[in-house]
Amino acid sequence: MITSRAFAGRRYAVLGLARSGLATVEALVASGAGVTAWDDREEARDEAMALGADIGNPLEIDLIGFAGVVVSPGVPLNRHPIAAHAREAHVPVIGDVELFAEAQGQLPPHKLVGITGTNGKSTVTALVTHMLESAGVPTLMGGNIGLPILSREPLPEGGVYVLELSSYQLDLSHSLACDIALLTNLSPDHLDRYDGFAGYTASKARLFSLQHRDQVAIVAVDDDPSKMIASRINHRLHRVSAKDVDPVDQARWPALQGPHNAQNAVCAIAVCRVLGLNDEQIERGLATYKSLPHRMELVGEADGVRWFNDSKATNAASAAPALAAFPPAPDQR
Repeated sequence: MITSRAFAGRRYAVLGLARSGLATVEALVASGAGVTAWDDREEARDEAMALGADIGNPLEIDLIGFAGVVVSPGVPLNRHPIAAHAREAHVPVIGDVELFAEAQGQLPPHKLVGITGTNGKSTVTALVTHMLESAGVPTLMGGNIGLPILSREPLPEGGVYVLELSSYQLDLSHSLACDIALLTNLSPDHLDRYDGFAGYTASKARLFSLQHRDQVAIVAVDDDPSKMIASRINHRLHRVSAKDVDPVDQARWPALQGPHNAQNAVCAIAVCRVLGLNDEQIERGLATYKSLPHRMELVGEADGVRWFNDSKATNAASAAPALAAFPPAPDQR
């Protein structure tokens, strides 16, 4: 697991003991921190206690002196009482990604890639990871995808951490400075958690505001809100577009068909070029990539009809690009 002396001697509250919450408890305790943990489920509390945590509801205890309240990204900060309770005690509400950011300084020298956006971020995260791994670069994928980041073994020197970052995770991060930060696209989503689309957009833009001036921002400028964010970035910026991909090239990448995957590919290419991969390594990664489960995943063919599992498309803005991946008449659709 990932631990840090930075946590030693401090006390944290952990609210929510699903997979990432328990991984957080284990990493903090192993780092020498005191932990008070809570979940409504008794079995989860028992697991946290077995890991060395005290049991107590952060909403009912005095939080003064705590270094942070670690919550699941699923906790709605705009209406959950923990936000006000922590604010009264002058204690930050953070997530496990923020703890990873604070632990970075004691890890072997590495690069950190942060990927956000309304759609495509999981595919781009997995694609960048695949391209790096196929080029022989030690790589670890985490954040909003895969196993909790704190539960993973640290990479050796020269490794690359590739994090998918939801807006919720960015809301809980205060020191996450990514060597490369990428925005895939923006469209209205999760508006129950924000003050309109402007609030959601500002949450995504945090990824770039947390960067240092010598770090790299990459923005796909195929939509107006993303263009607006790009126009406000004052450090190293690369603008990319799905239009940059030659259809002849894309035809060689079986799992990356359709306009939305052209954007996913160009985003991943930009990240890997900044990280130093050459054209041959990039092409090999694109050609050998396999779709994530439930994302344009070919299930089979029956009576001349191909069936795809795209059940990760949970809104119309996600489903539309998937449908657009298939050519219109006169070709078969």
